[in-house]
Formats: sequence, C-alpha cells, structure tokens
Amino acid sequence: MGVLNVTPDSFSDGGRHTVTDDALRHAERMLAEGAAIIDVGGESTRPGAVSVPIQQELDRVAPVVERLVHELDALVSVDTSAPEVMREVTALGAGMINDVRALRREGALQAAACSGLPICLMHMVGEPGDMQQAPHYDESVEDAVMAFLKERVAACEAAGLRRERLILDPGFGFGKTVEHNLRLLNRMDRLQSLGLPLLAGMSRKSMIGKVLERPVEERLAGGLAVAAMAVERGARILRVHDVGPSVDAVNMAWAVLQEGLET
Repeated sequence: MGVLNVTPDSFSDGGRHTVTDDALRHAERMLAEGAAIIDVGGESTRPGAVSVPIQQELDRVAPVVERLVHELDALVSVDTSAPEVMREVTALGAGMINDVRALRREGALQAAACSGLPICLMHMVGEPGDMQQAPHYDESVEDAVMAFLKERVAACEAAGLRRERLILDPGFGFGKTVEHNLRLLNRMDRLQSLGLPLLAGMSRKSMIGKVLERPVEERLAGGLAVAAMAVERGARILRVHDVGPSVDAVNMAWAVLQEGLET
C-alpha cells in the first residue's frame, strides 16, 4: 500500500502532493514500483495534528481519487474517519476505507456498511492531537490492542459489516511509546488469532527515528527491517512511503517464509 498524502502537514511528505497532477505522478511511480493499493489521505493524523473541516478534506481527496480510478485504474484506499467522505469516495470508485478511528465517529459504521467496501480498523488511544501525551496501558499493549480490535469487529458485525470485509491495523505510533511499538511488533503474531488480515504501517515513523537516531529522510533501512519482521509476524498489507525497496524486502522475506512452509 503506497502512501499518498494530499495534505500540507503530514509528518513525512506534507505539501509535496497537494496539486492533483503531482499526486497522480507520484501514484503512477508507486504503481510502477509494485504498489497494489494507493492510500489517499486528506487529513493529517500525525501526532499533534488537528482535524480539518469535512469540505476541505473532500476538496483535497475527491479529485485525486476520481483521477486515480479513471486514469490509472488504481485500487484506491481512502484514509478517512468522516462518513461524508466515505460516501463520496465510494461513489467515485474507491476500493477500500482505511479509518484510524476504527469507525467510531458518529455515522461512520453506517456509512462503511453501506459502502460495500473492505474496511481497515486501526487501534488508537485518544485523538491525533493528544495521543502521544504520555500514553499508558494498564495491561500489556498487545492485550489492549487485541481487546480493542475485538470490540470494534463486534460493533461492525452488529452494524451489518461482514467479517470478510474487515482488515485490522495495530496502529503503530498511535498512542504508543517507542517501547510499546517495539513490544507490539515483537508480539504482532498474536493478532493472527483474530482471524482477519493484518495491516502494518511503520514507514518512516518516529519509532525508527528514535531507535536509530535518524531524521525522517534517513529511516529507509530501519523501515525495511520492521517491514520484513511484520510480514514474518503475519502482516499481509504494508503501508509504506518507499514502495520499490519495500517490495524487494517483502518479496525476500516472503520467499524465505514460503521455503519454510514447503519443507
């Protein structure tokens, strides 16, 4: 899943793809490098970010989604929590909804159910504006993530969303310290017991920067390492900024894992 932020303030690539033609060119490069999905986001969810008006999010996202679908024939995921945006991008041909709030906004469950699309539910404590203010768990982080995702899956099923449409994301970097993130990745295989596909998004995140003491633009090697480990622990979708190198890393990890299954 290649990241395409059409925002001015995303932590890694904010402001680079706010012009629709620029966004399309970047998406085209990611598809050529092997991306299977393009994830379009019109509202930054970096630590400290504030919500944007619904119309502003729509103005950023809708033209890009429409052109990606019709000009590039791309499978488009839209990173949004707003039911209004979900309905609009579904009509424009989006193929997936990726919600960091796991459909907890008013009306989001119903909009997602009516969309007929696959939905990714992510674990997050708090909101982007405050989620990194001393995050704390009374239980282990993996148990907290597991319990939250189970509850959200149950809520989805109660709203008419079949399990077959759901994807789960443990939410690396969302309401978690570096230690929480490392522990969660180390134990990510436990989430396979939920019986649903897992998505992992760690590309260029501060957990890599803090461990390696690297700025955003120098986190590729660390990102490839955690991507391979995520695949080994059950991730089947990786949300990344650097598609070409990530595809190579995943293909290499997968070849090793498949060899193990064959023997």
